[in-house]
Amino acid sequence: MVKVAISGSSGNVAQEVYDALVATGKHEIVLLSRKDVPSEPLPPGVTQVKANYEDVDGLVKSLEGVHTVLCFIVSQMDPGNVSQKNLIDAAIKASVKRYAPSEWATSTFDYLPWYDGKAEIRKYLEEINKDNTVLEYSLFHPGLFTNYFAAPHQTAKHVFAFQLQIDFENRRAIILEGGEDGVINLLTVQDFANIVAKAVGYEGVWPIVGGIKGDEVTVGQLIALGEKIRGNNSRNPQVKPYTVGVATNSYCYKGGPFAVEKLQADDLKAGVLKSTWIPRLAHPSIPVDQVDALSQGFISGVLLAIESGAYKVNDAWNQLLPDYEITKAEEFLTDIWRGKP
Repeated sequence: MVKVAISGSSGNVAQEVYDALVATGKHEIVLLSRKDVPSEPLPPGVTQVKANYEDVDGLVKSLEGVHTVLCFIVSQMDPGNVSQKNLIDAAIKASVKRYAPSEWATSTFDYLPWYDGKAEIRKYLEEINKDNTVLEYSLFHPGLFTNYFAAPHQTAKHVFAFQLQIDFENRRAIILEGGEDGVINLLTVQDFANIVAKAVGYEGVWPIVGGIKGDEVTVGQLIALGEKIRGNNSRNPQVKPYTVGVATNSYCYKGGPFAVEKLQADDLKAGVLKSTWIPRLAHPSIPVDQVDALSQGFISGVLLAIESGAYKVNDAWNQLLPDYEITKAEEFLTDIWRGKP
């Protein structure tokens, strides 16, 4: 049992990890939040403190006796990484043993400018530990949550699944020309949260690059899996074809093969997305008037990042926690889509 502090605890990914930690019944948990302490009771062993991330001394006091800090501060909302750098400095002053920076995503950040803050924090931690280990830390990399391919069906308590470029619901996909072999690591939100909870209790040294390998699939294999799972009605004569787009002049059947549009990398790098549809980042945290603009940049970046290997991860945590059985993508998605039109 250790004392764990969770920073940015109101975020969806943070709440998934928080629930997994509470479920273990093993740890004392401190929630650091900019919000006022809630009046409603928290679970046994859980406390919440109001955090001022501009006050390092105040953060030090909040981290007294804490063994592990899990940070979920959104880098895009932390200009200059001031809040997270102050939290790291406070963790060191408070003699915190372990720190998990706000990673929780890809192994590299090529073509993903919204993750620039994560790259800066990596350099900050490297510099702190350049001569000797001042603060033990691990970069947790899940790749891409399998749950997104269940959209619009919500398969996690907190993480919101929105449409991506491989759209199981509408049996269509947008890929790079020649990008069928791009690799994606798929991990369910549930497995991710459970692994992080187990990592908190792990008594050995944390790996700096902490990949959690789930199902490593290529873009082509993921589309084929979608066609397998969603293709059970492909010979149903009652199902009528629908047009995917004028540009491709292609058709597919509800229940049949995916309609695949292929884009050129040079176009995407130039900021041009020549697809007949764009996955929408219909997330509650994104203002409605910004969804369309953000969606185009997001999907362009993700397509290029897959090709560059950003969604491949190592198996560091699998090696350290060999008894944990990862849920297979096919098993998870087949169960979700069973009986769905």
